[in-house]
Amino acid sequence: MSWLHDNPHIHSVRAVACDLNAQARGKRVPRRFAHKLEDEGTRFPFSVLNLDIWGEDIEDSPLVFDTGDADGILLPTDRGYVPMPWLETPTALLPLWMFHDEGRPFAGDPRHALNAVVARYTAKGLTPVVATELEFYLIDDSRRVLRVPPSPRSGKRRAGAETLAMRQLDAFDQFFTELYDACEAMDIPADTAISEAGLGQFEINMMHQPDALKAADDAWLFKLLVRGLARKHGFAASFMAKPYPDYAGNGLHTHFSVLDQAGKNIFDDGGPKGTETLRHAIAGLLAATPASMLIFAPHANSYDRLVPGAHAPTGLAWAYENRTAAIRVPSGPPVARRIEHRIAGGDINPYLMLAVVLGAALAGIEDANEPPAPITGNAYALDLPQTPETWAEAIARFESDPWIKRLLPEGLIQNLLLTKKQELTDVSELTDAERMDLYLDTV
Repeated sequence: MSWLHDNPHIHSVRAVACDLNAQARGKRVPRRFAHKLEDEGTRFPFSVLNLDIWGEDIEDSPLVFDTGDADGILLPTDRGYVPMPWLETPTALLPLWMFHDEGRPFAGDPRHALNAVVARYTAKGLTPVVATELEFYLIDDSRRVLRVPPSPRSGKRRAGAETLAMRQLDAFDQFFTELYDACEAMDIPADTAISEAGLGQFEINMMHQPDALKAADDAWLFKLLVRGLARKHGFAASFMAKPYPDYAGNGLHTHFSVLDQAGKNIFDDGGPKGTETLRHAIAGLLAATPASMLIFAPHANSYDRLVPGAHAPTGLAWAYENRTAAIRVPSGPPVARRIEHRIAGGDINPYLMLAVVLGAALAGIEDANEPPAPITGNAYALDLPQTPETWAEAIARFESDPWIKRLLPEGLIQNLLLTKKQELTDVSELTDAERMDLYLDTV
């Protein structure tokens, strides 16, 4: 029986896919025709998943004029319908992914890129268990100078950051209550919420789950939800990497372990250090990072976050229980031994980010290389290899480094390169205010 049958209040459906910039691209479909989406899918041009951040075609893209701007077929993912509680009219979103007519996955679809990596794990009898932590700001953008929104309870604006402050959470109690209710309705496993180190900054953690595709779905849908619900409340929510120059940026940290066929964590050696397999995975992550920075920091503003001493790692190192390192092995029970990847910003595409993180870890396990020794102390004070420092450098490294071809399909690599080169040129012509308008609640 269709989900729509059990939810007769739903007025219309959004049939939506995720493009390379993690933008939701799709159609509004009247409820009475939505059954066709379930049975037949729908059609978009392939080029729709390869637009720039403004939604413009990519110049010289092989997906546009060279192929007559041909259509692909969009079919529902196994997620099914989810409600869209931020809209006034009762509406459902149906997530889609793209295929060729004969059933072959479209290589330019970021969800297929992650699915291919998960399939490599499955072929080895392994299952990644994944959780994400998403940071975002609540912002009053009604004026040119950004401010924290006034508390709906007191009408006051906080003058500074309030790390782990209950009064900051309580000030926006109605927003967070609606947010958690919406996560429940959308089957997004939101766990704890905290106020973070920035002015009006918060973090919500997702529960660990043995389904990397669902973890990426959850992160993508969560970002849509938070931005939409904030606008419903009269302010903005931003996952932009660095909305304020003087406060910490937004990260999207990923925790993962890996289970074997017997359900045993292959990173668990019964003690605090973890197994050789854990270290091999870390070696792969560190080796692949320079090539992957365009995934972890995909926009011009992303590199404003990646500066020493600003709660975002810039040196290529790993450590036990050390948040200044790019790769952290948290403490805790050995059975839960895991890796925390701390490089990515909040502005990433969750499917591409998890494809690269999990793909690099698996490549490291396959190569069986040892990482450098774990660091101690402040990573910012050490002489370490550095991540690419600029957007242009990250684009060049993504194009030339053979590592990236181990992680992503060739077609997607070329599509993303064309997209980012076009954006690099166009964004360079914008003022700082125009860049803020572009990225604030888009990414």
